[in-house]
Amino acid sequence: MDGRLVPGAGGAFETINPATEEVLGTAADASADDMDRAIAAARRAFDETGWATDHAFRARCLRQLREGLRRRADELRELTIQEVGAPRFLTFGAQLDAPVDDLAWFADLVEDYAWERDLGRAEPMGMPSHRRVVREAVGVVGAITPWNFPHQINLAKLGPALAAGNTVVLKPAPDTPWCAAVVGEVIAEETDIPPGVVNVVTSSDHALGAQLTRDPRVDLVSFTGSTATGRNVMASAAGTLKRVFLELGGKSAFVVLDDADLRAACSYAAFAGITHAGQGCAITTRILVPRERHDEAVEITAGALAKLGAGDPQDDRTICGPVISARQRERIEGYLELAVEDGGAFACGGGRPEGRDRGFWIEPTLITGLTNDSRAAREEIFGPVLVILPHDGDDDAVRIANDSPYGLSGAVHGGDVARARGVARRLRTGTVSVNGGVWYGADVPFGGYKQSGIGREMGVAGFEEYLETKSIAEGV
Repeated sequence: MDGRLVPGAGGAFETINPATEEVLGTAADASADDMDRAIAAARRAFDETGWATDHAFRARCLRQLREGLRRRADELRELTIQEVGAPRFLTFGAQLDAPVDDLAWFADLVEDYAWERDLGRAEPMGMPSHRRVVREAVGVVGAITPWNFPHQINLAKLGPALAAGNTVVLKPAPDTPWCAAVVGEVIAEETDIPPGVVNVVTSSDHALGAQLTRDPRVDLVSFTGSTATGRNVMASAAGTLKRVFLELGGKSAFVVLDDADLRAACSYAAFAGITHAGQGCAITTRILVPRERHDEAVEITAGALAKLGAGDPQDDRTICGPVISARQRERIEGYLELAVEDGGAFACGGGRPEGRDRGFWIEPTLITGLTNDSRAAREEIFGPVLVILPHDGDDDAVRIANDSPYGLSGAVHGGDVARARGVARRLRTGTVSVNGGVWYGADVPFGGYKQSGIGREMGVAGFEEYLETKSIAEGV
């Protein structure tokens, strides 16, 4: 806070290894007064320093942050595996290395972006004028982040917000405080980022982030989390008419067309659906397959899930590790019970894996026999649980895929690429993968339609979420 590593007024709270339930250590437990001081520091840094206007300095600081995090990559890798329960292989991608490297893209953007656009001369109402449009920082950003991909989401907010010239108060999830605290430590000790520009407020209190949504000193709230909480953020922010960016839930469809390689498609769907125990908002958890090949698809998918299994996140071969907490495991188990009540059956999984007496584990699970209007097929479960549904051709598959309150992501697999691309264009979602294409990247806007959110993260579109537009006219 304000450039210094400080204790929390609430003392400290424990962070837990979800694979073993071992107490890893403690993090600073901030209070409402701490949050108030962090907001004040961010406001002061924005209003009283040259951070917002010195583009070259910001680019240099972002590169310093990237290099500082890269120097601590080995430490951060082990910390992420232990605190998040992330499989080791993911830390070489979206769980660590990729978002750290992406900071360079935002640093380059600071230098390349057209901060000012000249509209030339005109004579509105007979008054000769020279007009220009200037882009500048919004101000103080309140960033509220979840636990599932903490480095990716923390840096996806810090990178563009800082590149744009804003100051930030980051409130990470109580489940993963260390991942955020280390970023704060690197900023304080290994960069020239001025005091108050970045404040990291760890707390055991989930509700502390609500302070950011209400405080008039905060100009924009950037929130990633559930749709239900997103509604609360939006309602609370309305009191001061502050801007909001919301990246929310998903129940994305994986559409298998009748000309697809069924084995390849269903095996890929199994892998994608249970990566990181299914704890990803964009993960495709509804598998839509041709009705005439439904039983074959169930057999292939269930076999792939059983083979992948749930394993130790320290193992290089593990795809599906634990879920984050006992509370999350109980939530998932509640959906498994609902699925049975609605007439569903488990083709694979459906409970806790044998021999995993410690830690928060759920077997990779495939549910059959449901319709798209059942709760397990319609609501975000956030666990290694897939639902397989039959469709009767392309139009029916698009109808089922779009019959959702969400619209975050999706996938289409087919033999005819042009046909598959055509189906992808009909999906009402923010991102779509065709035949295994990967859309993730610093330059790619990410976000959803409908109740999956407002705005975009990453890419130029995500960067511009953190900018205001000012029009200036000079008499000539």
